[in-house]
Amino acid sequence: MSGAFDNIHPGLTQPDAIRMLLTPIDQLESQSDPYMAAAHLLNFPGQSTEQALLALVDDQDQSQPRRLARRKAVEVLGRLKCQDAIPAIGRCLNSDDPYLVENSAWALAQLDCQVDALHETMISLVSRSDQNQRVLIQSLASLQVASAAGVIEPLQDSETPGVRGAAISACIKLGASCDRLDVLQQHFLLPNQMDRQSGIQDAIDCGARDLLPAILQAPVSPVFRMRALRALWPEGDLIFSELSLVSVVDALLNDHPSDLELVHEYDQAPANEFLIQEFFGTDFSRCYLALQTLCDRSAVEIWPLLHQRWTEEAHNDYGAHYFFIKLFGSRCDWPKEALPVIEQILNEAILSQRPQFMKSKSAAVLSTYRLGVGFEQERLIQLLSSDSMPFWEVRYAVLMLLSDSKFDSDRDRCLECSAVDPHPFVAARAKAMTSDSI
Repeated sequence: MSGAFDNIHPGLTQPDAIRMLLTPIDQLESQSDPYMAAAHLLNFPGQSTEQALLALVDDQDQSQPRRLARRKAVEVLGRLKCQDAIPAIGRCLNSDDPYLVENSAWALAQLDCQVDALHETMISLVSRSDQNQRVLIQSLASLQVASAAGVIEPLQDSETPGVRGAAISACIKLGASCDRLDVLQQHFLLPNQMDRQSGIQDAIDCGARDLLPAILQAPVSPVFRMRALRALWPEGDLIFSELSLVSVVDALLNDHPSDLELVHEYDQAPANEFLIQEFFGTDFSRCYLALQTLCDRSAVEIWPLLHQRWTEEAHNDYGAHYFFIKLFGSRCDWPKEALPVIEQILNEAILSQRPQFMKSKSAAVLSTYRLGVGFEQERLIQLLSSDSMPFWEVRYAVLMLLSDSKFDSDRDRCLECSAVDPHPFVAARAKAMTSDSI
């Protein structure tokens, strides 16, 4: 139920959040307060929260702040698994606000709504181009509404990749053959990143394990590829489809551009400034291509540009942050004056508690090691402890370091701790290292 970005206002109490929902719009300090309050109430499950959110859902105030908050309230009720909210959320399917309809369909799926009348309403909305057809299809498939197959099936040929992929996935989930999985696989390499990500989610939704090797090569955020691995890898297996679980997770955390099938290329050599700017973009294929190219550029020439952009904005841009961390660990020929600065940046990344920078933590561990910076044994033990380091990717990355023979004297103590790690991937790597099978 919880997520990394759920509690971003830790000082806001439940009574204060509820009070924001009840305060007239013209008396609020900020027009965004109702939305913020509705989102924050996710942190306070219980009757008071549900009553406040349900009152907002049924509120007829059509002002923009209330409309935005109502959409969020529906989502939160779904995440809280509030079964009593089904009638109110169901009424929202008739709204003229397509975003409220979208959130309502999603929430009803989260609540495993088995009300036939609401299923029929959702089915009637699927063919309407003014609605989010993708979410409606996903929700109906999640609810196993077999009667929706007839309206979903023609959308397998939709011109919109997100709708087409969701329809193919839904039809498979509702009992159709898997003969169109090749179309889903093509989606992993579409020019638009959102379409690539959607294609991966479609494969996850219909349990398309055979597509996992292709997903692992898709040029999207490692978060999406890791999500697919966790969803599709057979539980308890160390080998699947000629893939080794440990080797796959290692590759995901190393995240080398050469392991991916990039969908972009340069027709001429770009300037260093352009390549660094690409790290701030939203398309990971372009980011990986820029990273790959910068690895071959002069470290002396690119360091002043990197340092300037880091100081100006990359330190606070979660996308660029990750690729800067990756680049810092990609080579050891940085100018002498750069090394202490880079080491400090990497250490701060390892210690960071900001949720948007979590994927940089394991990358920073690996980059630190590749630069030749040592880890004291006690720090290794701390980073391997699930109590002091809740992010399993960091614990796994530390085990990757311990594969180096120079850590032989520390291995036994570290592996003893990791072999019983609560995350199966970490435990699997520790056990593989104990048996020397990697």
